[in-house]
Amino acid sequence: MSHFQILIIGGGTAGITVAAQLKRKDKSLSVGLIEPSETHYYQPAWTLVGAGTFDFEKTKRKEADYIPKGVEWIKDHATGFEPEKNTVLTKKSGNFTYDYLIVAPGLVMNYDLLPGLKEAMETDFVGSVYTDPQKFWKILQNFKGGNAVYTQPTTPIKCGGAPQKIMYLSEHFFRKKGIRKEANVIFATPGTVIFGVKEIAETLTKIIKSRGIYFKPFYAPVRIDGQKKEITFKYIAPDVDNLSSVTDPKLGESVTGDKEITIQYDLLHLAPPQEAPEFVKKSSLVYQEGPNKGWLEVDINTLQHLRFPNIFGLGDVVGLPTAKTGAAVRKQAPVVVGNILHLIKENKLASPIYEGYSSCPLVTGYGKMVLAEFKYNNVRDSDPLISKFVDTTKEQFSMWLLKKYGLPFMYWNLMLRGKA
Repeated sequence: MSHFQILIIGGGTAGITVAAQLKRKDKSLSVGLIEPSETHYYQPAWTLVGAGTFDFEKTKRKEADYIPKGVEWIKDHATGFEPEKNTVLTKKSGNFTYDYLIVAPGLVMNYDLLPGLKEAMETDFVGSVYTDPQKFWKILQNFKGGNAVYTQPTTPIKCGGAPQKIMYLSEHFFRKKGIRKEANVIFATPGTVIFGVKEIAETLTKIIKSRGIYFKPFYAPVRIDGQKKEITFKYIAPDVDNLSSVTDPKLGESVTGDKEITIQYDLLHLAPPQEAPEFVKKSSLVYQEGPNKGWLEVDINTLQHLRFPNIFGLGDVVGLPTAKTGAAVRKQAPVVVGNILHLIKENKLASPIYEGYSSCPLVTGYGKMVLAEFKYNNVRDSDPLISKFVDTTKEQFSMWLLKKYGLPFMYWNLMLRGKA
């Protein structure tokens, strides 16, 4: 079959959740799903894998076990769009046409956007829970002391809190191992604050101060020298000309160019630069300019494409002013599903809208977690049920249990089955 009522690109969290919800609501729909991978990963647990407290094998399952019944799986790569003809191109299966298209292929890592990253990642001192959490766990165990630097790129990234989660876990690990005095734990970020939501930022600022972590805002990584074990940042704060007021000789920081600061590292963790997949980025469906350039262009509340009304998008690929997380997908999916079903039956959009909800389970140590929940404009947006019992802005053991056991269970058994 080469025509579907609804065609979905992507079999990750967003694509499978939407497919499952559509089929639960209407079994008669003809739905096709384009996804090349045979393995489905639960990536939120990779931070825990990187700290040695979760089994990597338990983060993967067979994709086939989660393709909803009655959905046709096209095991192939999407390669392009012809939206005027309601057509999607694939690598080897030919073209597919649709009445409605859901674009949810996630995002990709692009090492080339940070010079020296690719080579540095091949060394024994640089790693990322985004790409190989098992390798990072080895790096963590081999660390004897010196500068442990944690950073993130200037591009949008999935789960914006992950670079600091692994930093908190590492710092706790150094204490457990008895080498904390030998370690400088440095969190360098292009951001201006530790976290965008005020209530959460207050908690995290206290944690950083009490644990002696060096917080370096306005640090945008520009290149890495894996041989010399150096990372160079551009200092992007406005109106600061004298960089010596920012650098700390104790950390071996040095001013090495115009607004550039270089730090020696003994361990480096980073989120690689991230972007929309090439076939999306080069298509007519993305923002051509502005802060969301290169990401899918959708209405921020309805998730309907701004120029092609029979196209919707959700998940990491869309350009929205909120965090790219699985929790965001959980709130986006019902909006996309509701809108498409309403369009099919009533020829108009449904009433529920997406308000930008996302959440970031900020693991702050072994057995501790702060649950950051927010919506557009960094407004705190707590789950009414959880917040009745727990102050999620403070470190909680119960939230750690939720992260380690509750959320994976919910993901595999409820979310991917269209029940949550």
